[in-house]
Amino acid sequence: MTRSVRTRSLRSVQVAALGAAALLALSACSSSDDSSSAKSGASQSGSGTKVSGDITVFAAASLKESFTTLGKDFEKAHPGTKVTFSFGGSDSLAASITGGAPADVFASASPKTMKVVTDAKDNADAPATFVRNQLEIATLPGNPDKVASLKDLTGKDLKVVLCDKTVPCGAAAEKALTASKLKLTPVSYEEDVKSALNKVVLKEADAAVVYRTDVRAAGDKVEGVEFPESADAINAYPIALLKESKNTETAKAFIALVRSAEGQKVLTSAGFLQP
Repeated sequence: MTRSVRTRSLRSVQVAALGAAALLALSACSSSDDSSSAKSGASQSGSGTKVSGDITVFAAASLKESFTTLGKDFEKAHPGTKVTFSFGGSDSLAASITGGAPADVFASASPKTMKVVTDAKDNADAPATFVRNQLEIATLPGNPDKVASLKDLTGKDLKVVLCDKTVPCGAAAEKALTASKLKLTPVSYEEDVKSALNKVVLKEADAAVVYRTDVRAAGDKVEGVEFPESADAINAYPIALLKESKNTETAKAFIALVRSAEGQKVLTSAGFLQP
């Protein structure tokens, strides 16, 4: 082999070696950049899910026990947060929201009362149903009046309490009574389900048509009587982020907890039905 040929061959090997080295360096640099990007993305994702600060949740009275538990769970999982609740009749809460009351989340006991808020465009996202609830008759402990059906409540000697017809539990009771072609004259109409139940707890009434969740929450202070007509008057509960929320990330995180498997476990154990 001549000297010129050997020189050209040596140069070719050197060029190939340099090219390979450059390719390895570029690959290493690229891997380093990808790793940094991944770490950066993970960091951003982590910071995006971190929540803090206060939120106010307006919720139907029947959610009091369950949401109080979930509020404590939320604060424990997210140190530095505080969840303040305002429980009441869904119609009153909806009116307060459309009237400008500051709140971050609204959990209603019926689509109808949520519609008051969405019609006013006071919601920030579409409401989502997170549970359902069914009616039950609450009687005095031991059921001394032997109430066994919805029809039994029409007896003249019984003092029966209903929720006001503008409240979801009252609207559901009215629907069940109408479907059964029964007419009931209560001694009073109450502003929310807790007020109706409390009349029986205080022995100011013999019976009340409330939610099964409220009967369960009352423990041995009342006795529950199921009635088949309640299956035709089940209320869906929607929840939504509100437009005027001052802490949307924390509010969204609370809604996520309510709709999560953990939240559903708390709610179903209280007697709510799955959505």
